[in-house]
Amino acid sequence: MTNPPLQIPEDERRKLSGPGLRTFERIADVWNLTEQQRCSILGLDGPAYFRSLQAIMHGANDEGVALGQAVLERISHILGIFRAINILMPVPERADEWMRKSNSAPGLEGRSAIDLIANGNLSDLAFLRTYLQSQLT
Repeated sequence: MTNPPLQIPEDERRKLSGPGLRTFERIADVWNLTEQQRCSILGLDGPAYFRSLQAIMHGANDEGVALGQAVLERISHILGIFRAINILMPVPERADEWMRKSNSAPGLEGRSAIDLIANGNLSDLAFLRTYLQSQLT
């Protein structure tokens, strides 16, 4: 029997939502992600994404909006990917370039890492994070 996924209580999600989304936005800016790519990566449609973003970034208190657990999981993967690629390539420009260029790494099959993760599949975010973290050892 498998254990159910850990559920994050709403009050904790509320505390994580503001800082998590702001950090995601900074990373998305560094990677030059389009609005559509940002929405796909987070698994949100455009209007929902921007309502959440505006509420968190423009005056609502950090604890006023609770992103869904699935969105927070996706943000966690982005943070892990960003951390790993910047450890592997300590020159930020090289790390950011790697994310955008075609790549022959296993699982990327000539696509860029951005193209892979922007297709909206949680499994691709998890794959890229695991792949990059495996390169750290």
